[in-house]
Amino acid sequence: MKTLSKYFIAALLVGASLLTSVVQAQDFKIGIVNTDRILRDSNVAKAAQAKLESEFLKREKDLNDAISAFKVSAEKFERDAPTLSEAQRVTKQKQLIELDRDLKRRQREFQEDLGARKNEENQMLFEKAGRAVKQVAESEKYDLILQDAAYFNPKHDITEKVIKALNASVGK
Repeated sequence: MKTLSKYFIAALLVGASLLTSVVQAQDFKIGIVNTDRILRDSNVAKAAQAKLESEFLKREKDLNDAISAFKVSAEKFERDAPTLSEAQRVTKQKQLIELDRDLKRRQREFQEDLGARKNEENQMLFEKAGRAVKQVAESEKYDLILQDAAYFNPKHDITEKVIKALNASVGK
């Protein structure tokens, strides 16, 4: 009988602890953040994109103009090649090859510079977004914030709140 009551008390304690963990789980607050949407829709992201576009616009235009001029020169060479002397044709070919190399180098440098600047801007944006996520999590007492879940109930999506907090922090 004493053994039976010990088991009963042990089972009662286990049940009580399970009930407590269920109650605690109900208080557990989860939020989900969609980083793609933050990078696309926040004012900070839009400002960073506009800044990059204005910063690289002239250089991109100059590069595109140089490519167009190269194409015109190459087409002219193709038309004129039969009438040129061997020495003129070889000289013109070398010039076009050198110009093509230079354009490819300039394109590569442009892409590298643009990529590096995008990474810098994205890093700053991620830091600001991280602070906004933390601000929302602390102010609304979230226990866990997940990023880019494969599936989640939309009631857990706090992306809009984070975007609003991020937009509000622009002037700060």
